[in-house]
Amino acid sequence: MGDTLASFGYLAILLVAVAGWFMATNRPSVGRSLQMALVWGMIFMGGMAIYGMWHDISRNYAIQVSSDGGAITLPRERDGHYYVTAEINGVDINFLVDTGASDLVLSRADAQRVGIDVDALPFLGSANTANGTVPIAYTRLNQVRLGPHLDRDVSASVNGGEMKKSLLGMSYLGKYDRIEILGDRLVLNR
Repeated sequence: MGDTLASFGYLAILLVAVAGWFMATNRPSVGRSLQMALVWGMIFMGGMAIYGMWHDISRNYAIQVSSDGGAITLPRERDGHYYVTAEINGVDINFLVDTGASDLVLSRADAQRVGIDVDALPFLGSANTANGTVPIAYTRLNQVRLGPHLDRDVSASVNGGEMKKSLLGMSYLGKYDRIEILGDRLVLNR
């Protein structure tokens, strides 16, 4: 943190020095010079904002499938997690891959998107999560497709609490013969 602040301090000093030189050399047309400096400053700041957010803007949770069709490779994201888009009952759902989750867990919103009548589900179970105990309802999914793999009649849970992202947990991941972390990639093998 200290190095970052020092770098920003040096950058600010350099910016003030360049701005001072620019103002001194363009003294007769200071108003026009300030206007151009402001325009270029805004262009620079916009470019830095796009650069800083590019990873989030371009995220599509793409998977790589090996040439033999068996292995699925997921890149580690900036936050240290692995994400993937799987097709559930014909609908693309974004998942956080969670080996700590016992089940494939859908958020209420994602469950509705795949055709589950959430209001009719009996939330009789409970799950202990990092946010405390939440009610869950058990269900079955007609189809789950991840890359070339299609599974039918897959067990899942619907989370009765607030949940931002659905979880691809062990009830589904257990269908793979081997799960490996190789550097910054998660590899699922069948």
